[in-house]
Amino acid sequence: MSDFTIVENTAVGSGTEIGHFTVIHDSVIGENCRIWRFDNLYGVSIGDDCMIGSLVEIQEDVQIGDRCRVQSHSFVCSFVTLADDVFVSHGAKFVNDLYPPSGNKDEWEETRVQNGAAIGTNATILPVEIGENALVGAGAVVTEDVPENAIVAGNPAEIVGYVDEE
Repeated sequence: MSDFTIVENTAVGSGTEIGHFTVIHDSVIGENCRIWRFDNLYGVSIGDDCMIGSLVEIQEDVQIGDRCRVQSHSFVCSFVTLADDVFVSHGAKFVNDLYPPSGNKDEWEETRVQNGAAIGTNATILPVEIGENALVGAGAVVTEDVPENAIVAGNPAEIVGYVDEE
């Protein structure tokens, strides 16, 4: 591991590499992960074989499954769960506070992204559930649940197709 800071209470799995200037505390990081530079992770649980790009913030009470990729400049707020094999593209943002800045954690809502879903660049995800293998288009603003295998795009995001259509 290179120069990084683990403030306290963090377990790092074997084979995990952490880049320079990354702050991690009160977290569990799985095996064989790659955490790039300038990240801020606190109170998060990350599974095995994950990649977290540069300049990412992941807040407390986030659960990330195995083999997930969270690309650079993304923001994953509290109460987000990414199941296994989820892809979050560059600059995607999650929102848990529908009436910001409430500052009242009791009013924040959760988001669940199911296995194999992919979220496009600069998408904004409000508190919803995104189904298995769903695709969220670049720049989409997701305000409602997305069914499994659905492709959504736009603001607000609407279903434009399904990944299993031929």
